[in-house]
Amino acid sequence: MAAFAWGVNALKLDADKNRPVTKVITLLKDMQKQLEKESEEDQAIYDKMACWCETNDKEKTQAIKEAEVRIEQLTATIEEKTALSAKLTAEIKNLEKEVAANQAALDKATAIRQKELASFNAEEKDLLQSIGALKSAITVLSKHHSSFVQAEESSTGITVNVAAMLKHAFNKHSDVLLQVITPSQHTKVEQFIQDALAHGQAPSAGSYAPQSGEIFGILRQMLETFESNLSQSQKDEMAAQAAFEELKAAKEAEIAAGQEQIDTKTSEEADASEKAAQAKEDLEDTKASLSADEQFLMMLKEKCAMTDKEWEARQKTRSEEIAAVSKAVQILSGDDAHDTFTRTFNFAQLSMMSAAEKDVRSKAAAVLKKVNNPKLSALAEKVKLDAFTKVKKAIDDMISALLQEKADEIKHKDFCVAEFNENEKQTTHETRNKEDLEAKIADLAAQIDVLTKEIAGLNAEIQEMKVQMKRAGEDREKQNAEFQATIADQRATMKLLNSAMAVLKSFYAKQALIQMSKQEPAGPPPPAGFKAYENNAGGSGVIAMLTQIVNDAKMMEQEAIHDETDAQKAYETFVQDTNLSIDEKTKSVVNKTANKAQAEADKVAAEEELDSTNLELEQLANYKADLHKSCDFTLKNFDLRQDARDQEVEALRQAKAILSGAKFD
Repeated sequence: MAAFAWGVNALKLDADKNRPVTKVITLLKDMQKQLEKESEEDQAIYDKMACWCETNDKEKTQAIKEAEVRIEQLTATIEEKTALSAKLTAEIKNLEKEVAANQAALDKATAIRQKELASFNAEEKDLLQSIGALKSAITVLSKHHSSFVQAEESSTGITVNVAAMLKHAFNKHSDVLLQVITPSQHTKVEQFIQDALAHGQAPSAGSYAPQSGEIFGILRQMLETFESNLSQSQKDEMAAQAAFEELKAAKEAEIAAGQEQIDTKTSEEADASEKAAQAKEDLEDTKASLSADEQFLMMLKEKCAMTDKEWEARQKTRSEEIAAVSKAVQILSGDDAHDTFTRTFNFAQLSMMSAAEKDVRSKAAAVLKKVNNPKLSALAEKVKLDAFTKVKKAIDDMISALLQEKADEIKHKDFCVAEFNENEKQTTHETRNKEDLEAKIADLAAQIDVLTKEIAGLNAEIQEMKVQMKRAGEDREKQNAEFQATIADQRATMKLLNSAMAVLKSFYAKQALIQMSKQEPAGPPPPAGFKAYENNAGGSGVIAMLTQIVNDAKMMEQEAIHDETDAQKAYETFVQDTNLSIDEKTKSVVNKTANKAQAEADKVAAEEELDSTNLELEQLANYKADLHKSCDFTLKNFDLRQDARDQEVEALRQAKAILSGAKFD
């Protein structure tokens, strides 16, 4: 559709001169050239619009396909991760039940073992004391058995000690001794104890030797029984301890394996939940972007289809316009036209300027993003100086101290074994935790990198859309300025053309009246009058052409107004769609920025936790080294030191017995 801007020179009547008709023909030819020029400009504008339509249609179609594929992928990911999370949650609950059951079984077995061990320790201690007393009594009796008659006075104290020891043994182990000692032997032992303790002396010399021999035999029989029971108890204790250690190792292995699976599955469940949530968020962003792209593509297709129709209409109209101008040239170039122009007139060249439609669109598409004792020597010197009472008190104190050292050393050994085991367990746990944290940090770093690239891409798209929208606004302002100028020119042209036609019509009408009055002053006009009327036919053609030009100008004004309205509407739609797309992509940037910040925070926390884990591993290693310094000597020499200490205690007891009256040759 052509928009004409006609510049018209003022029409002047010059009665004395006749202008050549060639000026009118030149005017029409210039009009024809202007129309061809505008046709070329329209072709360039149409080619630009067609390129814009093709490019954006292809890119938006591809973006929509990619978004649909991504939506399918994200939907599948959400379903997969949600199902995996539910499955892992159920497995974690089952594993926690198994670990709790194994821990309860281990705790129960440990409590039973501790009771058994306490019972054994008490029994062993009592048996050891009884065996020691029996050995001492047998040794003493064996050395003094043959000399009791000659040394009756010195033997009285020994007999009392043996009787006291027998009484204690029968009171403590009556259930065992009564199974190996006959009733008659039991009766003799009770008689021996009663006589010795009641009178404080041995029986008469004539009857003591046979009785002492029987007691000597009973003591040996009791010693063998206690030693046998002690050996069996120790074997049973070792077997029970071995069975418990085997059970404990098995249960701890099951608990550790179960806990490791819980930790692994918990980490996997958290990762699956996080990825499902992120996929849901990406799905919403992708759907929003897809909706914006689909609306833009719909608008594009509608606009491009309308442009094609307008192009066809403009081509048709301009062809008809060019044909009309050509015909006018032919009319004015004929011989009859020269006879028509009887007056001089100035007719300004009518220039046509196209108010070409310039629609601008921008495209924004992208989708995203873990026994030598110095004290004995000192005591030996003290014996020479002190009274026996103080010496025996010192011996008792030393025995107590040695027994306490023995108990402390046993406790220290147990502590060392327990601490080494706990250190190894914690080291294994922290090492596994370190590996998990390193893997988590690597995964978060990759996630941050993807989100950074996606955010940069979205920001670039947003910036490009803003630039395109700014350019569209500038083009819209230029279009509106051209429209305002075109309307002003067209209205001025119509005013001038109407003035010119009024002058021409007045002129030709006047000429017709003069001719008619000369030929026929009264009555109907003769036929010659038609000739005079025919002479005015050329002027009538010019008036008709000018009338048509005025009508065309009016139509072009209406078309220009219609085109301006369409261009403004298309611009507003473009701005609205672009702002919608910018808003959606800005929301996506905000969401991805939040995800990136969370991932960075998680990464910093994981790195801090990794540093803490490395520090914990270093401290565990240092503590293990300290344990070796503190425990290696004790663990290596434990049995030797215990035996040496027992020998010291036995020596002290013998010394005390000697001081109390016993004799050891």
